[in-house]
Amino acid sequence: MTETTFEAYVAAAKAAGFDEFLVREWAPGQVTGEHTHPFDATLRVVRGNFLFDCGGTARELAVGDGCDVARGVFHAETYGPEGATLWVARRN
Repeated sequence: MTETTFEAYVAAAKAAGFDEFLVREWAPGQVTGEHTHPFDATLRVVRGNFLFDCGGTARELAVGDGCDVARGVFHAETYGPEGATLWVARRN
């Protein structure tokens, strides 16, 4: 998804079967620790950056990047010096 507005992101995510939509704000340097979710998620970074560690493989995500996380998959995030804003869609 390469949408430039939250409304377009939501429309594309709905078409892909997602049913919940959020704008998440993360503080500078925030660390989530390893966790899972009871839903599938897809996200797009719209401000800042973060290190995304999924299954022991870490990669940096910055503005314009996105990723998918299946329910039950362990992952962790470490947010950069300016924090981050993410558009998130969940499939419950």
